[in-house]
Amino acid sequence: MNADGDIRLDDLRMKSETAATEAAGARGPLRRLFSPLTLRILAVNLAAPVLLVLGLLFLDQYEDTLIAAELDALRTQGELIAASIGEGAVVIADNDAIPLFTPEGAMRVIDPDPARQLLRRQASLARLRAQLFDRDGKLLADSRLLQGPGGEVQVQDLPPMESSTVLRVVHKVYDATIGRLTVDRTLEPYNDQARPNAPDYKEVMAALQAGEAGNSVRLRNDGQKVLSVAVPVQFYKQIVGALLVSRDGSNVDKRMFAVRGSILGMFAWVLALTVLTSLFLAGTIARPVRQLAISAKRVRDSKNRQHTIPDLSKRNDEIGELSEALRDMTESLWRRMDATEHFAADVAHEIKNPLTSLRSAVETVGRVKDPEQQKRLMSIIMDDVTRLDRLISEISDASRLDAEMSRGEMAPMKIKPLVEALAEVQNATDNPEAPRVQVVEDTAQKGAPELVVFGLETRIGQVFRNLIGNAVSFSPPRGVISVWAGRQGRYVIVTVEDQGPGIPAGKEATIFSRFYSERPEGEKFGTHSGLGLSISKTIVEGHRGQIYAENIIGDDGTIRGARFVVLLPAAH
Repeated sequence: MNADGDIRLDDLRMKSETAATEAAGARGPLRRLFSPLTLRILAVNLAAPVLLVLGLLFLDQYEDTLIAAELDALRTQGELIAASIGEGAVVIADNDAIPLFTPEGAMRVIDPDPARQLLRRQASLARLRAQLFDRDGKLLADSRLLQGPGGEVQVQDLPPMESSTVLRVVHKVYDATIGRLTVDRTLEPYNDQARPNAPDYKEVMAALQAGEAGNSVRLRNDGQKVLSVAVPVQFYKQIVGALLVSRDGSNVDKRMFAVRGSILGMFAWVLALTVLTSLFLAGTIARPVRQLAISAKRVRDSKNRQHTIPDLSKRNDEIGELSEALRDMTESLWRRMDATEHFAADVAHEIKNPLTSLRSAVETVGRVKDPEQQKRLMSIIMDDVTRLDRLISEISDASRLDAEMSRGEMAPMKIKPLVEALAEVQNATDNPEAPRVQVVEDTAQKGAPELVVFGLETRIGQVFRNLIGNAVSFSPPRGVISVWAGRQGRYVIVTVEDQGPGIPAGKEATIFSRFYSERPEGEKFGTHSGLGLSISKTIVEGHRGQIYAENIIGDDGTIRGARFVVLLPAAH
């Protein structure tokens, strides 16, 4: 709330986003039983078995084989019935159409009465429908037509009763789905006429005219197939009629139903196993990912460290690696936030000292009348201003360091020419008392591959420049600073040694802290800000390297100087 009592929109927005995130995290698993990732896993795993079973359900070749077998059986049964009719129901026709037995060469015809009896008896035994046509194509007998006192009665076989209600339901569902989908609509339609003639059936005409057996598959209106075979009825070589035997495709459908039922039963087991394994797989992937996402949102919206990323590193898979990476990233962010807070506090403290001195000198210079004292105060003011300028410059450089390291494009760079160039620059002075920098040649390194690392050349150069400058400030007049570069395992190692007083005991790690300043005696106060080694450490660690300091101990146990060691990963 501001001074006028109005609530800030940013605060409202932050609170609403936090509440929404917590609500989504609390209600999400209940509202979304199946995550999009779970559905994708199920879809991918079910695609193959579903396509496979759909392909297996359309068993066209197997159905054609069954139909061919049924037609062969019908032909055999038709030939047997036709042979019995040819032997027992063929008579000689005279001009008055009165049946007489034998003169040779007379025309033979089928006697309807014995033919009907033979036809009905054998058709019922074979469980098929038989229709007998004479030489002229007229229907003489039909096994489904019974002669009675009131005329002809057509007999229609009823389908067998199902043994259970469940089976009836299964058959109805099958007929309405798979049975309807697998019907071949290109078949010739079947028309069951009351008094058919031979021209109504092409196979009957073929049997009458050519004396050859023929077959056909037709489709009824209810989707049921009708298989029919026509064979000639002969008396020796003379064709006296044609016999059409037919049967519906119930046997074929039963076998197809049995095969498809077996396939669907197997598919049901495969489906159940696939769903269970998919849910298990999704549970081991989607649920931990969602848990990590909710935890990450809570960490983002929290004001303290009470929310953490779950530790799933024991999984030993990509989810565990993701969990570990998120935990490391979170800890790194907290460390950066802590470092930023500490850095701000250190900056305020370091700037406050010269500002206090500057303020005191400015307030005093107006009251002092002595020119010498005024001159000394003005010198203090100039020193403080210079110190502030240098401090702010180095603080600015340190604050930009992380951003520059993250955005900079690292490239291969050679270490040896870099340190040689820095040594040459340092030695280019007219002061004969200044320490000299020498690059030490190691005979063991001769013939070895060049020392190449991946990094930002300007920042790596800044590290060695800071170390050489630090060594120069601690070296005695005409001292020697030794720089050596070589290879140590998978690292490129660079050492900078001086002949100064060394590092105070226990301060080997402290000297890399920000604003730490342990300067040699006689050096003017404020010349260094204490950020050089801290910046160097940040740069080296940003290149996945190491930096440390140690004292050089002589044979007599005395400290003969300090040694700074930089390790950087070598470029392959």
